[in-house]
Formats: sequence, C-alpha cells, structure tokens
Amino acid sequence: MSVREKMQQELSSLEEFVVIATVAPKEYQKTNIEIVRYFTEEQNIPGVYITLNKPFKTMKALFEKHNVNLKKIIFIDSVTQTSSTKIEKTEECLFIGNPENLSDISIATDQAVLAITSPKKFLLFDSLSTLLIYNKPETVAKFIHFLASKMRTWSIKGIIITLNKKDDHELIDKLTPFCDLILEL
Repeated sequence: MSVREKMQQELSSLEEFVVIATVAPKEYQKTNIEIVRYFTEEQNIPGVYITLNKPFKTMKALFEKHNVNLKKIIFIDSVTQTSSTKIEKTEECLFIGNPENLSDISIATDQAVLAITSPKKFLLFDSLSTLLIYNKPETVAKFIHFLASKMRTWSIKGIIITLNKKDDHELIDKLTPFCDLILEL
C-alpha cells in the first residue's frame, strides 16, 4: 500500500489530528514528499514544513523536482544557520538557530501557522529522530507534548515524523497518549 493510500485510509475520517508517523530510514525522503503531496494536492491545503535534517534550499529543490506545489508551504529551517554564514532571507522560509533551540522552533512554528489564513492547514515536523540527537529524551517528550497541544489549539492536521528505529520506540511510547494515531508508513 502506498503512503497516500495508507494516509487516505487512516486519516480521511479525521478533521484534525496529531499523528506520529514512523518511517523506514530507506523510505524517509520519498515518504516525506508523498506526505506533503497528500496534503497539498489531495487535501488541497497549505501548511508548514519544519525541517531539522536538510536546509531549505535542498528541500525546495527536492520538492520542485517532484512537482510539489511550494506556494502552499512555509518552511522552518533549523539546519542552514548551523552550516552556513550566509543566509538569503525569503518569504518562503523562517530560519532558526539549530535543532537544540526548541524555543526558537516553537516561536517560528507559531508565526508560520498563524501566517496561513486558510481555515484548514497542516504541519509536518521532520523529525523526532533528529531532535533526539540534540536534546535529551525527556526534553523532547515535553516539547512534543507542548507542540501537540499547540496543534490542537490551532485545529490543524499534524504529522510528526520519526525513523522506525529501536532507539525511538521508548519515546514513541511516551508520546502515544498525546497523539491520535501512530501511523506506520
């Protein structure tokens, strides 16, 4: 079953949700593209893509290559400032310090979500696994609980990506009560 079919089957009856999506490392990039296409094409809704793994410039080129409608996405990039001294500001992206700075991620997310005027919107958080590299599991659990609460306040469709790794299962178990569904993609 494709990512789109799985999402359609599991999520179509939910108006708004917070979901943790576990993804096989080899399918990670393809799955993220399909998730964004599902929301921007099938659901026809705009959203926010928080990237902790690849710079905005890389994500933009990747999405363009796969014909993803970038006019429907605001990016939050926590990678570029850690690896580059020159950042070209753009209306398409909010650049923040690094994945360790959860306060900046929270503030930028709030700004981006509120900037979208559509009553329906999505948020894709990429990825929980990367947060665990920079932060302690307890800190990540608190942050995701906070973010899930914000998603519910915003009444949006929220997907939190994590790699399907043994190390992440304990954290996923802690986060399950905050989510509507664990979706294996």
